[in-house]
Amino acid sequence: MASGKPKKKNPRLASGRKRVRQDVKINAANTSLRSKYRTAVKNVEKAVVAGDKTKAAELFAKMQAVVDTVADKGIFHKNKAARDKSRLATKVKALALSA
Repeated sequence: MASGKPKKKNPRLASGRKRVRQDVKINAANTSLRSKYRTAVKNVEKAVVAGDKTKAAELFAKMQAVVDTVADKGIFHKNKAARDKSRLATKVKALALSA
């Protein structure tokens, strides 16, 4: 029995081989940015759950820059980025008003 994915064939044309090389680099860059995005969002959520207002506000400002960059590059849709920013802004604002 074959295990998992079928084996990929090497492209014959030079342009196809180059495309494969580029895809590897682009995939690595996109994976890194996607991870950076998710980490930034998680850090803000952790600060909100912990109840640390100043840290949450500081991390939220940094998170906005990361989210905008990733959305501009098309790694996540702009609406998803806006939705995440909006939800976290609401949480941070509620945390600031609670005291």
